[in-house]
Order: sequence, then C-alpha cells, then structure tokens
Amino acid sequence: MTQLTLVIGNKNYSSWSLRPWLVMKHFNLPFQEIRVPLYTSDSLSQLQQYSPSGKVPVLLHDNETVWDSLAICEYLAETFPHLHCWPEDKSARILARSISAEMHSGFQTLRQNMSMNCRNKYPGKGLVSGVQQDIDRITDIWQECRQKFSVSGDFLFGNFTIADAMFAPVALRFVTYDVQIDPVSRDYVEAILSLPAIQEWITAAKSETEVISKFEF
Repeated sequence: MTQLTLVIGNKNYSSWSLRPWLVMKHFNLPFQEIRVPLYTSDSLSQLQQYSPSGKVPVLLHDNETVWDSLAICEYLAETFPHLHCWPEDKSARILARSISAEMHSGFQTLRQNMSMNCRNKYPGKGLVSGVQQDIDRITDIWQECRQKFSVSGDFLFGNFTIADAMFAPVALRFVTYDVQIDPVSRDYVEAILSLPAIQEWITAAKSETEVISKFEF
C-alpha cells in the first residue's frame, strides 16, 4: 500500500483542508503533507498537478485521487473501517452523515462573513443579517447530537468522528469572532480545541507568513 499524501492549502485559512487532515491526524494515519499556498499567481498551476478540480484538499493513495473534503473522509472510512471514523450505531451514523452533508453544502452566510482565521481575533465582527440564523442552526445540531448520543465522551457522538472534523472549522470561527453560544455548545468547542491535532494545526497556522487580504479585516 502506497503512502497517503494529502494536499492542503494555507492552514490559517483553508477550512476544507483542515477537515480530512484532522481525521487523519486524530486516527494516527501516517501521511505526507503537501501545502500549496492559495491565491498566488501560480496556485492553480501547482494544484492542477494533483487535483482535477484545481482546489484543495486532495488525497493521493494507491494510484487513486480523491478530492473534496467529505469525499476524502468517506474514502478514509471505507479504506480503514477498523478506525470507526463514523459512529458504529446505525441511527447515530445516519445523523452524523446528514449533519456532515449539511455542513458541507450549507451555512454560506456564516462562511462568507466569518472566514476562518486561526491567528487573529475579531470579536463582534461578521455578525450581519443571516449569520445568527446559521449560528442558531449549528448550535441546535450540536445540542441534539450531544443530548441523543454523547452518553460518554466529549464529542457529538461521544467519540470523535468525521462529523466532528466537519464542524471543527466552525468551532475555530466561533473562537475567532467570539460568538456567544449556549453552555452545551461552548463545552463542545472546548472539546474540539483540546484535541492535540487542532493545537498542532493552530500552531502551524500562526507560523505561516502569507496574508490573504480577502480573509483579513
């Protein structure tokens, strides 16, 4: 079996790159990391060497190319079933997949107005019309999962799963913009922040020198 290789963008900005990276790190899957700085004059040409879409992230493994963060996570779950990347319980797994797909395709207003930025703090910024509605829906999801399935463990379904990786960038956004949330959601954000892999990502993000003006206030 060839080595896993994950191509990602800037750690300070690329929320999509974080998701499969976090799954691989958390489940101790050895992999090579290739980081391509985004929004430079040669970003697209560099990315097209690896990704048909010209976007990050992309996973290279056993002559297979998998792009899109959720597709990569599904590939990892299928390739390494013993890791239980999804919840083992069927009802929990159905909900985990549903909320992950909702995160993958939704919450555009929040994404556009509260861009991921791990190294800065912007309390109160980005809370324009529609953003609070996204925040409320996200915290409703977190509360439902925690109440139904987290009998033990600190994550949405007790143990860490792909669903937590999908929502991890939102947890980081809530810290950056000092979003006011309920106690259950706040505890969940703390659980995400306590992950060693998340701390590793944040440390690396803070050491990057690139500044992308469209993501900086």
